[in-house]
Amino acid sequence: MTEDGRRLRGMRSRETVLQQAVELASIDGLAGLSLGRLAAATGISKSGLFAHWRDKEQLQLDAVEWATRQWTEQVAEPALRAPAGVRRLFALHEARLTFYGDGVLPGGCFFFAVQAEFDDRPGAVRDRLARAMSEWQEFIRRLVVAAVERGELVESVDPAQLAYEIDALGEMVIIHSRLLDGPPALVRARRGVLQRLRALSPHPELLPED
Repeated sequence: MTEDGRRLRGMRSRETVLQQAVELASIDGLAGLSLGRLAAATGISKSGLFAHWRDKEQLQLDAVEWATRQWTEQVAEPALRAPAGVRRLFALHEARLTFYGDGVLPGGCFFFAVQAEFDDRPGAVRDRLARAMSEWQEFIRRLVVAAVERGELVESVDPAQLAYEIDALGEMVIIHSRLLDGPPALVRARRGVLQRLRALSPHPELLPED
């Protein structure tokens, strides 16, 4: 096998492991990750995994990076294909609900599962998680600002506050859909953001009625 072939196989192996790590962490959190558990789940030897990760913290950091990439590709980027303004903002919320509803991750959401583990645990993993969550909030806020600038949301809107509300309704789906309400939680979260945006928009006809 050529050097390029070995490198490509190594990259694919690494991606397989990280995908499995994110899936496992969405259920049990990052603290439960170990090379032994990943070896059993992926069929890759522990020695093969040591070629990529020499310690648990680096594995956790790489899992956060993979989860961030997955979220960007499956939630943020599809929303950006919607028309700019209030429709794009609502498309982002719908893309998030689709991610949850389709069961992309067995535990629902990687970030929801791991944030409680590290909110009081200083270190590199906590810092990386905080940055990812902050960037997500800022992304929503920028879409709110764009909608205001286009005249599709009233000027009195507080972008940071509305971004917080939209994110909170999306996050609540994780608990309610899995522990309490099931699929109706997705309907309620969709309706909650839709009604909020329609009430704040001078052009509610841009959005679905329900």
